[in-house]
Amino acid sequence: MNTGSDRPGEVAAASDGATMEGPGKEADDGRDRRGLGSRAPEFVRSRRALHLSWQVGVFVVGLAVVAAGVVMLPLPGPGWVVIFGGMAIWATEFVWAQLVLRWTKRKVTEAAQKALDPKVRRRNIILTVTGLVIVAVLVGIYVWKFGLVLPWSIRHQ
Repeated sequence: MNTGSDRPGEVAAASDGATMEGPGKEADDGRDRRGLGSRAPEFVRSRRALHLSWQVGVFVVGLAVVAAGVVMLPLPGPGWVVIFGGMAIWATEFVWAQLVLRWTKRKVTEAAQKALDPKVRRRNIILTVTGLVIVAVLVGIYVWKFGLVLPWSIRHQ
């Protein structure tokens, strides 16, 4: 796979033959056909030192966002969404992040298609209803055996 070059004017090509032919070019089948590589403005890409600084800045910002997402995994917050947001920031500049993001999008699309399959949906509904019935029976048995005492009805003894 060609990941590009340091020379200005050259673009990277994806393994499927896609190249960067302009901002946001998409094929008739709806797939994203932009090539891999930097999305930095042309004046930034044309100067090596400026482009390197740009890449360092993008990496640091993406790292901060990914780190915040990792912190949000055990704490309250949308951890995975923030992590994928950081990956999207990295994907504006780095080929490896673009490839990871493409793979992730493909897997999410496959999972969504599988979840919409009528057989899978029927199975999931049956499992959910069965689980709710079991929980309701267990709660009913507990209330029957021990009664229902609301916290504000407890008398100090």
